[in-house]
Amino acid sequence: MPDILLTEHRGHVTVLTLNRPEAMNSLDYDLYDALENAVRSSQARVIVITGSGTRAFCSGDDVKKILSKGAPVTPERAAKAKDTGGLTPAADALLYTNIPVIAAINGFALGWGAELSIMADIRVMADTAKWGEIFVSRGLCCDAPGLGRLAQLVGREKASELLFTGDIIDAAEAKEIGLVSRVVPQADLLPTALAIAGKIAANPPQAVKALKAGLRRTLDPDWRDTGKWAITEIRKLMQTEDAKESAAAFIEKRDPVFTGR
Repeated sequence: MPDILLTEHRGHVTVLTLNRPEAMNSLDYDLYDALENAVRSSQARVIVITGSGTRAFCSGDDVKKILSKGAPVTPERAAKAKDTGGLTPAADALLYTNIPVIAAINGFALGWGAELSIMADIRVMADTAKWGEIFVSRGLCCDAPGLGRLAQLVGREKASELLFTGDIIDAAEAKEIGLVSRVVPQADLLPTALAIAGKIAANPPQAVKALKAGLRRTLDPDWRDTGKWAITEIRKLMQTEDAKESAAAFIEKRDPVFTGR
């Protein structure tokens, strides 16, 4: 069985590659756990996150393994979520690490894949990639990062448009609205991300960590409080007929019919 999260150390830079290309690098519980553990245990000066292949960075939650089953939560995961106030544990790891994180968006970044990208400090996007907060089309609310960080990046009005419509945008628009700092050809994506990471890693690491902690202290909400609210809403919405219809329609490859129930 191939590793679902590839880890490559390049000096003081660690590259984490989501490796479920057959499922568009979507997240099942094992990949969520692997991502969390890799970030929490990292001794790197910079982390670069990308996806395997060129089709997808991360297409969000695996619909068949998570959304269509009503998100069963094991006692172990429930206990871990309690420790983070309800915030998704992988998000907790990313939002509270003092290691700079760069997202190299190589393909579709959808749902929690979009959330993953905006938890990074810096985003580099392939010119063929696409991005979308598609939770509303699944009958769901987005996770805490979409609520707490997207508006910081693109402004409240554009964030509202992206969240309320579920529109998927291309790399050119992502650059235009300030969602990403660079758009490059696919072949240049990882080299560009690594070049930025190398510059950061060459600086005094304690100073870099202090700067990241200072940005969080100045700009971020209480992530765990927001996460607690978000997961409560998500769990309620998962029980609605519309959310169940969205998952069924996705699996059956048909258009959903929403009733507001």
